[in-house]
Amino acid sequence: MRAFHGQMSDNQPIRRTHAEKQKQLRDLRETLATMKSHTAPTLRESVQKRIRQLEAELAAAPVLKDAGPGPRSPRPEGRGPRPTGGTPRRPRSI
Repeated sequence: MRAFHGQMSDNQPIRRTHAEKQKQLRDLRETLATMKSHTAPTLRESVQKRIRQLEAELAAAPVLKDAGPGPRSPRPEGRGPRPTGGTPRRPRSI
């Protein structure tokens, strides 16, 4: 069975928002703190590596407004206004 474009099985990284990355960082730090002494060193190192990666991403990314998306322009540049009369648009066929 073939995957369609954008499907999660496309081996693409999952994009996370700033808040989601902060939550993941908190969860990983908590996980690292609660690891037992007999936990495999490779598992401990992989969690520490991911924590370092997230810290670097959060430090590099500028913090945008947490209030949500700003006002959007009604029409992109280069396109004229939508006609008010005439025939309505046809729905796309799937």
